[in-house]
Amino acid sequence: MPPHRLVLASTSPYRRDLLARLRVPFDIRAPGIDEDALPGEAPRDTAMRLSQWKAKAAASCEDALIIGSDQVAVLDGKAIGKPGNHAMAVLQLKTLRGRCVTFHTAVAVLNTASGAMQLAEVPTEVYFRNSSDDEIEHYLAQERPYDCTGSARIEGLGVALVQRIVSDDPSALIGLPLMQLVTMLRNEGVRIL
Repeated sequence: MPPHRLVLASTSPYRRDLLARLRVPFDIRAPGIDEDALPGEAPRDTAMRLSQWKAKAAASCEDALIIGSDQVAVLDGKAIGKPGNHAMAVLQLKTLRGRCVTFHTAVAVLNTASGAMQLAEVPTEVYFRNSSDDEIEHYLAQERPYDCTGSARIEGLGVALVQRIVSDDPSALIGLPLMQLVTMLRNEGVRIL
C-alpha cells in the first residue's frame, strides 16, 4: 500500500509547476536548509546531498513520500549560481556564450513510513550560442531571469540563447527530473497513469 500523500520539499515555483504536470495531488513544505556547498564538495555531490537533506527536512509528515530536488550548474569545474540581478545576469551570460555548461539535477524520494530513500542525478549539458551583447540585453529586458541558474529560462525565450541540449530528461534542466521521478514513484506503488 503506497503512502497516502506526496510532499514536495521545495518552495521553487518551477519545481511546483513541473510536479503539477503529473496531475497527482501534492503538498508543499519549505525545507528550510542551508544550501551552501561544503568545503571541497564537488558540484554533483552538492546537488545529491541537498536533495536528500530537503527530503529529510520535511520528514515530519507521516505516511508520505517526500520529494527533494536540487540543481548545481558547472562551468570549468566551478559552480554557477543564480544571478540575482541584471548586472550579474549580463556577466553570467557573457561568460557562458559559446560554452557548454553541465547542470547536475538530483532528486530524492523519501518514504516516511519505511524510511527508504531513493536518490538519482540527471546531468544535462547545455551548449550556449555565441550571443551578442545586444541579444543578451534584449533577452534580459524581456524575461528578467534573475532567479534562474545560468540566467536563461529554457522553457521561455531563453531557448534562443541555447544551441543544443543533451539530456536523458529535458525536465531536469528546469529543476525536477520528471522521468526519473516517475520511476521512483512507481517503485513506491504510486500510479501516475
